[in-house]
Amino acid sequence: MRLLPEEPGVRGWRTIRVEELWRGLRDRAAGRAPLIVAVDGRGAAGKSTLAGVLAALVPGLVVVHTDDLAWHEPLFAWFHLLREDVLVPLRRGEDVAFTPPAWPVHGREGAIVVPASAPVVVIEGVGAAHASVSAFLDAAIWVQSDHVEAERRGIARDVASGANGDHDQTVAFWHEWWNAERAYLAEDRPWERAGLIVAGTPPMPLLEGTIAVARLEPVVPQVRSFEAPLLPGLPPLDITELLAPMDEADLCDWEDGHTEDPLRGVRPV
Repeated sequence: MRLLPEEPGVRGWRTIRVEELWRGLRDRAAGRAPLIVAVDGRGAAGKSTLAGVLAALVPGLVVVHTDDLAWHEPLFAWFHLLREDVLVPLRRGEDVAFTPPAWPVHGREGAIVVPASAPVVVIEGVGAAHASVSAFLDAAIWVQSDHVEAERRGIARDVASGANGDHDQTVAFWHEWWNAERAYLAEDRPWERAGLIVAGTPPMPLLEGTIAVARLEPVVPQVRSFEAPLLPGLPPLDITELLAPMDEADLCDWEDGHTEDPLRGVRPV
């Protein structure tokens, strides 16, 4: 898998059924609802596909697409909308019916709607696990992809939709986006907060209903410069512990082929 220099590789890819991923996420909820999961990754990595698979599996699951929040907002300057208008109300047990400010200005009707009764909410998109919202999440998944293949299929997808103009306009937009995305991700490093890595461009053939998962290589612990807010019903978060590297026993266990809980030993985000 061809990765950019700032993104660390993983070790020990293995396949699990999607139901195993869901079981691991569900067990982490400990009865708290909604379970809020971020699915982050580079553009065209396969985030929407994974969110859709989970939505088909879990009755009542609601997907919030960050593209809807980011629509006509400055690139990677919309995280306050996700935090204050989606995540804070959900953690208060309130319904969400939020119309992003750019929508009426540009003639878009409707709202982002999430009922408080939703058992699971998946936040999907580039920036879904941004540092400023991590304390509101129960789990974060990083969808890792071959960046060359992601660019190819992203351009093909956007050309087919016509969302960014003709072929040449789409390629120009994609390259502008890619530069901004790379700078943002290199600074925020959301993969360091992910409990699990899912392959958006799988390194091996997969049977239907399965995904490839792995853990990041160990990294030097870092302490974030912010304090995670304490939320009703959520345990305090130890930021230092969240970013502590796995020890060698952890890594050996992960590669032993245990599949009963793909998130076993994963620290909450």
